[in-house]
Amino acid sequence: MPLVDPAIDIAAHIAEVLACKKCPLMIGPVVTHHPMLAKIYLVGQAPGPREGQFGRPFAWTAGKMLFRWFETQGVDEQTFREHVFIGAVCRCFPGKAKGGGDRVPTPVEVQACSGWMEREINMMRPDLIIPVGRLAIERFFPRALLAETIGKQVRSSAFGHACDMIPLPHPSGASTWFKMEPGKTLLTKALKLLGEHPAWQPVKKAARTQRPTAIETSLPLEIASRSLSPKRTG
Repeated sequence: MPLVDPAIDIAAHIAEVLACKKCPLMIGPVVTHHPMLAKIYLVGQAPGPREGQFGRPFAWTAGKMLFRWFETQGVDEQTFREHVFIGAVCRCFPGKAKGGGDRVPTPVEVQACSGWMEREINMMRPDLIIPVGRLAIERFFPRALLAETIGKQVRSSAFGHACDMIPLPHPSGASTWFKMEPGKTLLTKALKLLGEHPAWQPVKKAARTQRPTAIETSLPLEIASRSLSPKRTG
């Protein structure tokens, strides 16, 4: 797959992604963002079992938590989806593991899907990449404890494109990492870095302009974490 084919615009690219059937063990449909160029690129892990029916990433419980995090930095879900491209390490549901929980994609499956991300990043040349969850973080950072990665802004390279990266933990309701120390403090620090990043400011401004009733001031993270089911997905 070429890095950037000038003959393929973002709409044609997304159509090609949606038609992908490279991985026989993955469960369709393909879940990806609508055609859009953006200066912030979020990378999730893989869809959960519910995302396919909604046709968009982070459409279930983990997404509710993720967007509540972003609300603490002045951006509501609708504005985020309109201004930030949501990619993923893999774009089909991997299925359930024998021991319970979602199956972790194989290295072959990760590699098969990486060309879509590579093309998108080279099309968009984002100013900021937000890897969400360990699988996404390890696409850009050496394997390490989350405590060594979360809460930092790093200038790095994604497929040859230099940009800022602010990793976040996966917002699964089954995860306790971001609810306990040091995860709780490190998540707060990461979200503050996100809210202060120059690429975030136009998105925050759009939230205020388009939806005057949207959250315009930072909320305590404890408030953003209330009333969420502990179920895992997204």
